[in-house]
Parts: sequence; structure tokens; C-alpha cells
Amino acid sequence: MPEAYIPAPGAVAYIALVDSSAPYRIAAPVLVPPATALFPGASSLQVRALLLGNRIAPGGAEGFRKLSEKPLILAGRGAGCAQVFRYGAVVLFGMSERDEAELCTSLSVREPLPRPESEQVELRIEADRDAEPRIENGVIFVPADNLRHLELIGEVLAKSVVLAYHENAIAAVFDRIEPLAQNLHNHLNSRKRERELLEYIGGALLSEQRMVGRVEVREKPDLLWENTALERFYQRLEREYELRDRATSVERKLALISRSAQTALDLLEQRSTRRVEWYIVVLIVVEILLTVYSMLK
Repeated sequence: MPEAYIPAPGAVAYIALVDSSAPYRIAAPVLVPPATALFPGASSLQVRALLLGNRIAPGGAEGFRKLSEKPLILAGRGAGCAQVFRYGAVVLFGMSERDEAELCTSLSVREPLPRPESEQVELRIEADRDAEPRIENGVIFVPADNLRHLELIGEVLAKSVVLAYHENAIAAVFDRIEPLAQNLHNHLNSRKRERELLEYIGGALLSEQRMVGRVEVREKPDLLWENTALERFYQRLEREYELRDRATSVERKLALISRSAQTALDLLEQRSTRRVEWYIVVLIVVEILLTVYSMLK
């Protein structure tokens, strides 16, 4: 059986009506409900962005109807919808608590976070379809029937919550790496310190790879290549959440952590090398003394 065609919200579809008494078909137009059908009777709703883990694998979300494949948008069982990102983020638009819990549980999350990172914003839907989308005092206003605007909001909030997670993680690393670097002169547990420094270097590289390779914070969404009219709205959202400035700050801090840990690791290695050199000198001296002793004997 061929896959069913789902028209875009607000589009006009055609349904074939078959008359048993006539050998032909008549195409009748059917108006597909606009995006506001996802939020019946709602003029204001809460949008929540969650970072659930390292990655969300394909599959899961059984029982939730797909509104879009790329990006993946799922309709709530009651009202609202959710946008799911492969790098572990989910953006929930006006969904009930029950639908939110069931959706998050049904997703195949890899390396889930003990406590998901979250961010929330108020979204107001205007009845005027020709209204200009805007941001006022942290509140986002969008036209009533434009699902594309919701996609852009989801993209920006997902990137913002990923940045928030890395910002918090980096702050915790700075608190730990500073006393570690200051106590390098302590000869106790040097191997343990070396392992910790390697963990910091690896963690910094991994965070940078996730931000650049998966999340692509600086990259424009694919939606803008097909809908250039949305460019200005995306730029407003990007400025509101300071995506580029925050990404630059995170990258600089990751580079600083990596350099600091690498410098400390080099110092440890130099100390170990110097210790080995002293061991060799002592062995040579002992060998000379034994040779002299045997000659005198």
C-alpha cells in the first residue's frame, strides 16, 4: 500500500470522489487545517526545550503522529506538538504534562542526562495571518497559521539549551581544574592527577566536537534555504538568545581548558622524565662503585 500523502498546513488538497454510476472521478478541494489546529482556542502557550541526553536514535515515539519528517515534528495526543533533534534535544509546544512525559519516555535516548537541561519561553499566537513575527520582553509573537515559524523557534531553543548545558559543565570544570593545576608540585597521586587531566582534555575535545559536528550552532537551519522570507525572523531569534556570542565564549573556554590541562600534563611528564633520568644516574654510579670495589678487592 503506498504511503499516505499529508499536505502542508493551510494548503489545499484534492480528494477523489468516485461515482459508481459514472466511469470517471471528480476532484474536490479539501482545506487542510492550519497550524493553529494544534493549539485549539489557545492564544498563549508555554514552549519548553529539554536536553535529554547525548543523542536521540531513530524510532520510538509510538502513538504520536508525525507532522514532518525533516525536521521531525510530532503532534501531541491532545494538543500541541514536539520537535525532536537527533543531538538529544526536544522542544515541546503547548503539550500536556502527560503527553510530555510519555513522549520523553518513549524516545530512544542514548547516554541520558541524570537531570535534563531545560529552558522555557512564552509563545503568543496572533489571529492576524499577516502580522510580523517579533519578540517583545522575552515573549515570542507569531502569526496564527505558520508552522514554519514554530520550526525556527524550535531550532533556536534547541541550540540554546545545548549551549546552556555546556556553559554549566564548563563552569564546573573550571572550579575543579584550578586547584588541580595549583597543586601540581605535590608528588602524591601524580598518576591520578594525570588521569584527571587527560579526562579534562578529552572532555573539552568531545564537547567541541558535539557543538560543531552535531549541533552546528553557527549554521543556518535548512528551512532558510527554502524560505528566505524567514531569514529576518531567524536573525531576531539568534540575537535574542545570543547564539553566536555564547558559542564563541564556550569555544574559547573549551580551548583554555584544553591548553591548561595539556600544560599541566606536560609538566607531569617532564617531572616523570627527570625522575627516570635520576634513576639511571644512580644506577650508573652504583655500577661504577661495584666495579671499583671488585678491582680493589
